[in-house]
Amino acid sequence: MKHPLAQELRPSSIEDFFGQRHLLDKEKILWDVLNSKIPVSMVFWGPPGCGKTTLARIFSKVFKLPFIEISAVIMGIPEVRKLIAKADEEFEMFHTPTILFIDEIHRFNKAQQDAFLPHVEKGTIIIIGATTENPSFSLNNALLSRLKVIKFQPLSKEDLLEILQKAKDKFGFSYEDDSDRLIAEYANGDARKVLNTLEIFLKKGTFTVVKEELQKILSGEINVKYDRNGDYHYDLISALHKSLRGSDPDAAVYYMMRMLEGGEDPLYIVRRMVRFASEDIGLADPHALTLAISTLETIRFLGMPEADTALVSLAVYLALAPKSNSSYIFSKTMKKLAKERGDLPIPLSMRNAPTSVMKELGYSEGYKYDHDFEGGMAFQQHLPDDLKGQSWYQPGSRGFEKKLKERHEKIYRKRKKES
Repeated sequence: MKHPLAQELRPSSIEDFFGQRHLLDKEKILWDVLNSKIPVSMVFWGPPGCGKTTLARIFSKVFKLPFIEISAVIMGIPEVRKLIAKADEEFEMFHTPTILFIDEIHRFNKAQQDAFLPHVEKGTIIIIGATTENPSFSLNNALLSRLKVIKFQPLSKEDLLEILQKAKDKFGFSYEDDSDRLIAEYANGDARKVLNTLEIFLKKGTFTVVKEELQKILSGEINVKYDRNGDYHYDLISALHKSLRGSDPDAAVYYMMRMLEGGEDPLYIVRRMVRFASEDIGLADPHALTLAISTLETIRFLGMPEADTALVSLAVYLALAPKSNSSYIFSKTMKKLAKERGDLPIPLSMRNAPTSVMKELGYSEGYKYDHDFEGGMAFQQHLPDDLKGQSWYQPGSRGFEKKLKERHEKIYRKRKKES
């Protein structure tokens, strides 16, 4: 075999393409684009291994246009400008646009994305971007307004079994004891996982997938190179999260750097840290969430590797900040209460009374304006009658939340006394 298995089995036509029938079947959105013979700028949004890159390459063949493929991970704007200059020459000479495929387009920061705008408007380039991130958050509005967003879905188990069958037909793979079904289930909609698994057997010099050996591979007993779209990716983000929770900055930054060195998207990492600041630190240090959001914007503005120090600083801060999950628990508790008791009538004094009819019905009657009372609190009833006098918020006693706890207890005691 001259090339990697993924390259050997990559579909080269729409007829050979696996999955995405909601886009490619007759009269669906991409079927319409292909049959119109008029290429449009698009962004393919979907999970890893669902065919975004492959379909972009097929599009270039269908439209018979010059095709340039770049990755936002390894290419900067200066190099992109050189490629666009060549596309400009092609356009001036032959009035032919160039399809520019940008893998992981979300990795370009918003300022870098602006560089494409005049060329898209002029018609010099047709952009096909690929991203695993929601374009509404990862692309700036000016560029997004010029792209048609195409939502890809994970491949079905049947799609993955077809890929495994193709590997069997073309190269003679054999699957013992339904090991092909085990691979398809493990891959969870990702064709890369299927092909990477088969590659491991190829490197061992065999085309026979033995179930016992396969189970060792899938359970991690055999060391597989870091794949930022694979299971090891989730093991590392779990280790980062647990190291932050355990107040260990060394371990947290170690795991974070392993992910970055493996090609992980820094925006994915920082979004997980934003969530950590909210769920595991919360009100023990309200500044943690602010810093996490600020770091997210720093990465979008600067890009990598310039923003890696900001990521490290955030990881250290979150690891050493006081921890509290009280807001997280409170959120779960109140969500459950709202589902179970969400039909209780609101006290009349708490209701809005914008019309005379509502006032006649007693809406807002008896409401006490808290600012007019000592301490800014009137200690009136806010909850429905059936929940009166109850409290579910249990603040922690670390960091800033310790002060909130003292205030909460003081208010609660006085409220019970006044009721």
